Amino acid sequence: MAFVKGVWRILVAIKDGLVLLLLLGFFGLLYAALSWSPKPARSVSSGALLLKLDGTIVEQPAEIDPFSLLTGSGQETREYRLSDIVTALEAARTDDKVKAVVLNLDGFLGGGQVALSRVGKALDGVRAANKPVFAFATIYSDDSYQLAAHASESWVDPLGGVAILGRGGSGLYYKGLIDKLGVNTHVYRVGTYKSFVEPFIRSDQSPEARQANQALADALWEGWQQEVARARPKAKLAAYAANPAGAAEAARGNLAKAALSAGLIDRLGDEAAFGERVAQVAGEPSDERPGDFASIDLPTYAKAHRPANNGQIGVITIAGEIVDGDAGPGSAAGDTISALLYKALSEKELKALVVRVDSPGGSVMASEKIRQAIMEAKREGLPVVVSMGNVAASGGYWVSTPADLILAEPGTITGSIGVFGILPSFEGTLAKLGITTDGVRTTPLSGQPDLAAGTTPEFDRIMQMGIEDIYGRFVGLVAKARRKSPQQIDAIAQGRVWDGGTARQIGLVDRFGGLEEAIAEAAKLAKLDPAKAKTYRIEKEPDKFAEFIQSMTERDDEDADTGRDMLSRQAMIQRRWAMQAIADVRELLSGAGVRADCLECKGYGAPKAVSAADQRGLMALLTSIWRG
Repeated sequence: MAFVKGVWRILVAIKDGLVLLLLLGFFGLLYAALSWSPKPARSVSSGALLLKLDGTIVEQPAEIDPFSLLTGSGQETREYRLSDIVTALEAARTDDKVKAVVLNLDGFLGGGQVALSRVGKALDGVRAANKPVFAFATIYSDDSYQLAAHASESWVDPLGGVAILGRGGSGLYYKGLIDKLGVNTHVYRVGTYKSFVEPFIRSDQSPEARQANQALADALWEGWQQEVARARPKAKLAAYAANPAGAAEAARGNLAKAALSAGLIDRLGDEAAFGERVAQVAGEPSDERPGDFASIDLPTYAKAHRPANNGQIGVITIAGEIVDGDAGPGSAAGDTISALLYKALSEKELKALVVRVDSPGGSVMASEKIRQAIMEAKREGLPVVVSMGNVAASGGYWVSTPADLILAEPGTITGSIGVFGILPSFEGTLAKLGITTDGVRTTPLSGQPDLAAGTTPEFDRIMQMGIEDIYGRFVGLVAKARRKSPQQIDAIAQGRVWDGGTARQIGLVDRFGGLEEAIAEAAKLAKLDPAKAKTYRIEKEPDKFAEFIQSMTERDDEDADTGRDMLSRQAMIQRRWAMQAIADVRELLSGAGVRADCLECKGYGAPKAVSAADQRGLMALLTSIWRG
């Protein structure tokens, strides 16, 4: 017995010691995080500004969850803020320390046509300042080549090539699976072209959706080709894209030589040879590793040149899915964005407001909450200018209606003025398991909506009338904003998606221009000098604890898990789009019931960031379907 008591005392002592160590470690970590602040941007040495883009370019990076970083379930790749890249490139033009700009696109996964056009314009500015721009990749995709086309010297690995795929592709349709599971999908919608609901009620596109989607893809593809042709006028782009197999056959299957023969790239060479070439211009690195060159870190350089956040023109960003409640950056949460705007209006002496929209829409209630906050700015006498990025559709257009002026780019995706709601019920699924339902009612709506027994005709009628009423409100908001009749807007609405060029022709957009032009227009409306106008970014302050954990756990870029050959690269991108589809299903089952959303729009931006937790959720869902 004494032996057992002794062992027990030892185990208790070990337990108490571990608890004490855990508490000390936790409070030590908490103290370090609270007292930690990012290192001030250091002055950079001479060299090439290195844009090693292992991930995606986005309007607003998603908020970092520190605990996912600690558990290894965070995002696989990084998100780079578009404005940081543009700021760095524009500063590099006149900075004598920057001898060149280098694009390493081996790990680049996309960013959307409008965002990449803006980066391309900044790269053209660097070249106009007589500074070379070098680009390298093993395999160029459409997005990475859109950037590389602006380089003064583009390289490709001899084992790689240029894969021009063009716009378009397949979408997922769930009708067969829904029927197999016995789920009854109740759809309430307005809009001939509101194709978001089609994957849940059809096994293919409707003729109307196919017509609209083809027109959109054709317009974006034409814009992409025009930009690349302007950047590389001697490249045989059209012939290469029209007959890639013929180009490969002419080069005996060597895709790199095929791209070189077509003038799409300038030189063949591996990364070491590329580095030696850059070193001739930028200088040798201090560590003298083979293939390296003197480089300037992009995040540090962008931070050093980021303008002070103390201007009179407020800039608020609505990026990502519009959702109810609160959420961090990268997701347009109605409560969060409206609270940020109300706070800025009460605490800052703003003279104008610029709303930067890069969203396919989402919850109607959240969209309206954001719109009301923007209307408060108008009631306080501030001119409002909307700047549309890659996508400003459905709910993204809803929040744009208070604008005095709407600017977009030809490649912007907008419109999709329509409303829908989807409600699944599982009476068929339960019947397959031998489960039935019964009960009593006191009114036609008792127990409705009943997900186990289905909905009643009265409930369906009320829901459809409600959707039609919201659609009428949507059309009315647009008609008032665009100074047209509801009938005129209804003719171009119906849930149809438009490219920016067509949207300007039909009056949904006022003129072409990016964020800088929108800020200048806002300054003019506020009677400020556009050349002297400064901005105040209205956004949530970064989480210091999350930044601290990220600085402790951040991997070296060399370890980035991105495939380099064509098959692995496309597999990774397609996996991300699959995750987007799963997120769509999850959102419909658990998110807002009434939505102004655009499914097809999501395929034209940056692929959804994938975390280890996302992948486990996907595998669990697929496994459950397989077993079901």
